[in-house]
Amino acid sequence: MEVRPITFEVIKRQPGSLARAGVIHTPHGDIETPAFVAVGTRGTVKSLKPEDLERHVGLQLIISNTYHLFLQPGHEVVQAAGGIHRFANWRFPTMTDSGGFQVFSLGAAFGKGVTKFAKGDVEVQSSYQGLNVYSQALASEHGKLCIVDEDGVTFTSHIDGSMHRFTAERSIEIQHAIGADIIVAFDECTSPTADYAYQREAMERTHRWAKRSILAHKQNYDAQRRQGLYGVVQGGRYPDLRTESARTLAAMDFDGFGIGGSFSKADLGAALQVVNENLPEDKPRHLLGIGEPEDISEGVRLGCDTFDCVAPTRLARTGTIYVQTNDGPKKISLKGERYKYDLSPLDETQVCEISKTTTKAYLSHLFRSHEMLAAHLASIHNLHFIVSYTKRLRESILSRDSQ
Repeated sequence: MEVRPITFEVIKRQPGSLARAGVIHTPHGDIETPAFVAVGTRGTVKSLKPEDLERHVGLQLIISNTYHLFLQPGHEVVQAAGGIHRFANWRFPTMTDSGGFQVFSLGAAFGKGVTKFAKGDVEVQSSYQGLNVYSQALASEHGKLCIVDEDGVTFTSHIDGSMHRFTAERSIEIQHAIGADIIVAFDECTSPTADYAYQREAMERTHRWAKRSILAHKQNYDAQRRQGLYGVVQGGRYPDLRTESARTLAAMDFDGFGIGGSFSKADLGAALQVVNENLPEDKPRHLLGIGEPEDISEGVRLGCDTFDCVAPTRLARTGTIYVQTNDGPKKISLKGERYKYDLSPLDETQVCEISKTTTKAYLSHLFRSHEMLAAHLASIHNLHFIVSYTKRLRESILSRDSQ
């Protein structure tokens, strides 16, 4: 019997929805799902020490960025240190993405303000040009060149303008060197403004890269025993493409699945519904790059198991924190004048020591004074808030009648 490094078991399903509570088993520990995944882009969650993540946040899983670690310090450095766990002193399970999102952020979305979620109504571009065309001027500018072809992606570094190339095989090779428990097949993430024709083209290319990623992974026997491989569902905002992508990848030999691409808020639910109805029940599903409270709640209802997002720490660095209200989670900016004299805790409903002992007035003062401690405390609070919010969704599933 084949022993796989990543396995998943469903503990309980929620009647009337696709929600389920489960456990992902990895070489570095178990992950109780649904779970929020912190983003450690360059081998660090900004402003936080590993012990902060364990003691104050209660983190179970962290995801790092293949593209960024490739550029700095270099995957060879991480490998020489014994892998990302030893290099970053992380004692919990880890993931790396494929670098595919950089195809999106450096290519179709560069300089256009397009993110995982489109703002307002999506205006589909019928003459959509998904790729930047090579030019000497672009090639000389940091991070502005990204050319996608059938074999892979050529891009310039945002750090020094040097040119690099990722293929499915190269992405897997780099992720093998980094050594995370869960790695991700190379994919092309498209803009929500891309038209149907380009979404299909990119999806089919992602499927071909998925097969190459599996083959590259299986050719490294040692990595195959230590690391599980996820495939990435694409298809944009089109339910028929999402269905096709989920069914195609479900037939491949993956250990789990990422749900990628970009959405409008209105399209998220429909996309997740058709995807998770067609993915295997016995494998975990990760919603890539989306993690606001309302999106996590919707994702859990529609069958997603894990979520990652930079929002909690990014918001924290700007002085914005999550608080629990009678109407649910909301965001407040501590830079507002009203918080200058507010001596109430950040959020006394939380069990986090930082949230219960730090006042809004004090953290407001730190932000106004541009003190480094401000981002540190706010990041701990926000991450703990989202981790705990997702944990409560799990507890809600476990407390209901079985299906």
